[in-house]
Amino acid sequence: MKPVAILQHETSQGPGVLLAHLQQHGIPYALIRPCNEGIAAMRARDYRGIIVLGSNHCANEQLRWIEQERCLLQSALAADVPVLGHCFGAQMLARAMGARVWRNPCANIGWGRVWVTPQAQEQMDLPAEATIFNWHYDSFEIPPGASRSMYGRHCLNKGFVHGRHWAFQGHLEVTAQSVRDWCDEGAPELRSAAGPAVQSRAQILAQLPQHIRQLHQIAARSYSAWTAQLPRPRLFYMPVWGEARLALA
Repeated sequence: MKPVAILQHETSQGPGVLLAHLQQHGIPYALIRPCNEGIAAMRARDYRGIIVLGSNHCANEQLRWIEQERCLLQSALAADVPVLGHCFGAQMLARAMGARVWRNPCANIGWGRVWVTPQAQEQMDLPAEATIFNWHYDSFEIPPGASRSMYGRHCLNKGFVHGRHWAFQGHLEVTAQSVRDWCDEGAPELRSAAGPAVQSRAQILAQLPQHIRQLHQIAARSYSAWTAQLPRPRLFYMPVWGEARLALA
């Protein structure tokens, strides 16, 4: 059975509850680090789906691995291999679809409310409103043929959907520990960042268990809906010494 590829760019920005979801549902995966390993040899068709996580880098940076990643996502789109992008991953998916990525009017750091469009509510089994975790400075335009799935007060385009390809300009995958670790690693940013959508460390960690519990409910619904779209393994019979044996492709 083909695995799902998970592209992880930062140690502190791992797959979190998304990885737990794949494990619980018996979905094989391959964890890949494009910044360190390079992905030029990867073929989108070798995977059931591709998940792209966050990064401290900007999607517009002229780095070799970023260009390789964009090409990989373009090949996934051409082959209709489902893509799921988180934050930087969402921006990379937008770029692969020909949309622009630019600096958002203000930084989004901490917990923030988003509104979910009626189409996305039905497709992702989500409520009309949700609170998600954010840590981004950039935003994207909605790619041609895609539709907005989420929007926020300080960032209009918080997500989009294009068939089996979904993008979230935020993080559903974080755990309580990864949020704490991120705050430790990003302490200099938290001291210098300012704006109406920037929270302090104290604000981010206040009511953390409650925020995480609600976020994981949203994550479970959206991840279940996305993985339900993954190509199913094909069953076929292989004759062995005159008998038919069921096998997976």
